[in-house]
Amino acid sequence: MIRAALIALALLTGPALAHRLNVFAWIDGGEVVVEAKFASGARPRVGMVRVYDGADALIRTMGVDENGSARFPLEGAGQGLRIEVDAGDGHEDYWILTPDDIARQTGG
Repeated sequence: MIRAALIALALLTGPALAHRLNVFAWIDGGEVVVEAKFASGARPRVGMVRVYDGADALIRTMGVDENGSARFPLEGAGQGLRIEVDAGDGHEDYWILTPDDIARQTGG
């Protein structure tokens, strides 16, 4: 009985994990690069990116491109950034760039 319940649970969670959205962000020159991918490796073709500063104020919104990516200028990131991506249907995740991450990646 327990074995059947565990198998059923595994079958139910498998499809959910396949649609898990993963978000990555890093600094490239003077820009922040955001990349979103589903666990399957597929990239969302539509989605909204919201960027919050270190005080949790929304400072920028934009869509992802056809590759599930977005770029924006680094300015305003002194206290760090929280970057959220919403690809719809409950597929959301975020990435945090701390002030230390930003300093390390910009050589400052």
